[in-house]
Amino acid sequence: MKLPVSTEWVLHCATTLAQLEPGTTASTAQLAQYYDLPPAYLAKQLKALVKAGVLAATTGPKGGFRLARPTTDITLLQIVEAVDGASPPYECREIRQQGRGALPPEDCRDTCILAEKMADAHQAWRRSLADVALADVLTALPPTAPARTRSRLASIR
Repeated sequence: MKLPVSTEWVLHCATTLAQLEPGTTASTAQLAQYYDLPPAYLAKQLKALVKAGVLAATTGPKGGFRLARPTTDITLLQIVEAVDGASPPYECREIRQQGRGALPPEDCRDTCILAEKMADAHQAWRRSLADVALADVLTALPPTAPARTRSRLASIR
């Protein structure tokens, strides 16, 4: 499975916002410059996180984005699904019933074993991401990371 590059962007941006002092926001421009990303496309991704309830947005001269909930209540799965959706990456089209190698209908009453195994893998992947909260990611960062992040973001205007 290959996720779009925007998935990396939103995971890092959410982690960055999680390192800010409570009540502090970062603008799209700040985040885009911080990671050298295209601001217009990043804005679209951040709005998807707002729509999903992961981020909150404020307008005005000091507007920007902040986490909408505590880091313990935001999972990596919620972030990923906000921009990539929840659809499984594998779709069985029952080719086992096509062409010269077609199986008879009575041999295809059960779900295709390959579709079943791919669905199991997708569910395991989802469970794995659902088990990791943004708070867990923060505890794995170097102790100096939050202060460094706040300082560097503050220098971008």
